Amino acid sequence: MTRFLLTVLLLAVWALLVWMMIRAWRRRGELQEGIVGPLAPIPSDLGDPVLGPSEGLYVGSTLAPSWINRVAVGDLGDRANCELLAFNGGILLARQGASDVWIPKDQVLGLRTERGHAGKVMSKDGILIIRWRTSTGAEIDSGVRAVDKHEYPQWLALWTGDDSTLKNGKSGVDE
Repeated sequence: MTRFLLTVLLLAVWALLVWMMIRAWRRRGELQEGIVGPLAPIPSDLGDPVLGPSEGLYVGSTLAPSWINRVAVGDLGDRANCELLAFNGGILLARQGASDVWIPKDQVLGLRTERGHAGKVMSKDGILIIRWRTSTGAEIDSGVRAVDKHEYPQWLALWTGDDSTLKNGKSGVDE
């Protein structure tokens, strides 16, 4: 009987801890809603992609400049397989099992590569980071770990206007 009561007590404590974690994540999202604000809607006519699709893992989004302060608004902080596509009007993160993220071109502040993002640590230049500004002015870093990291220089060149990496074939990313 004692063993049964101890088991029930441990399960109750475990359930309480899980409930507290979920509640804390939702509370964090509520607090960040005012900071992040509404996301831009996806335009109905995107046209043809300028670059992509690049397949990979959407690692998550963080409040810049922190690489670990994950955004909890909606499902913006959730990891998901994705396709990264660039259009004349902006960048689309087409995520599987989560809502797509549209970043208008005028809100993109820059692209870079990093070793880690949103609690995920990779090899050097293993994650492509898109820094963008929301409608409220908050800066967000969204990270994608591409299946083929040799695509990163094309993304960096597209956004910086430097096509020398495309012409000489050098990736600038470790093999």
